[in-house]
Amino acid sequence: MHSSTPSDAQTNSSTSPYLGTAPLQAGDTVRLIAPSGPTDEESLLRAIAQLESWGLHVVVGDNVRARHPRVKYLAGTDEQRRTDLVEAWCDPDAAAVIALRGGFGAMRLLDGIDFDLMRTHALRPDGRPKLLTGSSDITALHQAWDHHLSVATLFCPMVGNDPFKNSTVVPAEVASWLFAPWGGRELGFPALDGVTGESGAEWTFWSDKRAEDQPETSTQDQGGRPLSRARTLVPGTGKGRLGGGNLSLVAAGMGSPELAGVRELRERSGPSILMLEDVEEELYRLDNLLVQLVRGGWFDSADAVVLGSWQDCAEIDEVESLVMDYLGEAGIPIVSEMGFGHDPDAPSTPLGVAVTLEAPAQGRPRMWVDGA
Repeated sequence: MHSSTPSDAQTNSSTSPYLGTAPLQAGDTVRLIAPSGPTDEESLLRAIAQLESWGLHVVVGDNVRARHPRVKYLAGTDEQRRTDLVEAWCDPDAAAVIALRGGFGAMRLLDGIDFDLMRTHALRPDGRPKLLTGSSDITALHQAWDHHLSVATLFCPMVGNDPFKNSTVVPAEVASWLFAPWGGRELGFPALDGVTGESGAEWTFWSDKRAEDQPETSTQDQGGRPLSRARTLVPGTGKGRLGGGNLSLVAAGMGSPELAGVRELRERSGPSILMLEDVEEELYRLDNLLVQLVRGGWFDSADAVVLGSWQDCAEIDEVESLVMDYLGEAGIPIVSEMGFGHDPDAPSTPLGVAVTLEAPAQGRPRMWVDGA
């Protein structure tokens, strides 16, 4: 394995051209792979059809339908899944590598990847970086891509999972991050009042203006679409590169090459805004994972912490109290319920780009991608 740190000559992902130009356009080739858990044929065909409906040319990994010979939770052997991942990223025609689903297994691939080779294939012929998309277990790949390749990635619902089948908003919301620029864009669920981002463009993707008689406490518009539940736990303003993802995966990566030297990260790369979410974890498990990150210094680079969804975990007030126990006196803004993660209507979140967070003591917090 080549685990060299990206050179100073590499493009800093916080100045990604996705800020001013869309990552994808109709006609682009995307590679669909299963780097973690297995899928079923119906989900695979639905995912292909969804991507093709956006005008994309889909190339499916040779081993997407594979199964590990011994365990049921892996889509093929490590070598099969790693081969699909490397071939997809190194395909000169590929504009993006799209993870079909999460589950478990992505971190098992990292030690066998030649990241020097991957780095030589990080750009498309037009000079724009390729895009990696996925969430949950794909957090391991997001961390690796940030550390080794220094490219921005998209933490988003995955085309082989239930939100693409059941949600009325997820498919179009993910498409809006693939086919439109990111600069100035608001993150999280839209606010009730049509909050504007840095660019001044109103964020109306999910909801129209609420009706006059719709209560301020509503978390859905009249069409049943989600609205912001975000609230400030510790007020303040933060600026930095957005990082993080699934809490379990971040904690599992502590001590790895990708998360080595986290205590010195601020000195090397500037401040971070760190986001966390998880699914199906008891409160004591979340406690154990958080204390691991605190003791390992993962939060030392943070100018702010943003919490997403905690689907089928402990009650949200218990999660918030736990986070405040560890970080409430850290002197940084903390925001809860931004929605990303395993929420059935989870919004997408770019990683490795510069963002600004405003967390007022009163009123809704806002976070947006800094403009181009």
